[in-house]
Amino acid sequence: MQFAEETKILTCILCPFGCQLEVAFKVDVPKPEIVEVNGNRCKRGQAYAVLEATDPRRMVTSFVCVPGSLEPLSVKTAAPVPKSQVKDILAAIQDIKATMPVAIGEVLLQDVCGTGVDVVATKTLKKKPPTGGVDHETR
Repeated sequence: MQFAEETKILTCILCPFGCQLEVAFKVDVPKPEIVEVNGNRCKRGQAYAVLEATDPRRMVTSFVCVPGSLEPLSVKTAAPVPKSQVKDILAAIQDIKATMPVAIGEVLLQDVCGTGVDVVATKTLKKKPPTGGVDHETR
């Protein structure tokens, strides 16, 4: 049985060379199968092409509003997640209810969307001490 082949052109992002990779893979099979990779100057390019063509993943970065803070809390996934789930992950991130204080690296959401990857804070937000001025809320 003969399978159809498809070719994708990718730019490798793993080193400064930015090699143009040509990836040929079988289609019409349950899971794409790599036939050949050309254009890479190193083994990392080969591995990148195989993963990008068969299971593309991305780091997700976003922010969360935290009550009592004038600045948003930046967050990210702790590891790359399947590209097909990025929209769902962004929606889940927006549902995070963080409270101060928040430490850098603190896990805010475990196993986001069943990926096995956590969402973590990328900066620290500390509670501000009272300023000693007039509290306009109780006036």
